[in-house]
Amino acid sequence: MSGAEESLARAEELLARLEKTRGELEHLSQADDAQRALDVLSELAELSKAIEEELQRAKREAEHDANA
Repeated sequence: MSGAEESLARAEELLARLEKTRGELEHLSQADDAQRALDVLSELAELSKAIEEELQRAKREAEHDANA
């Protein structure tokens, strides 16, 4: 597996975690647990950032592989 493929696989794993966490946030919004909802929003932000980093890494790896 190339570096780009590994980065994409990690991004997919992070995206699955993001979806699960988003579902938790939806549940919390109905439960009226504001503090936990804020914690989950922070987690969603961190996951989104990690996904973006993996996608950028995959892009750089793919460009590097194309130029090699």
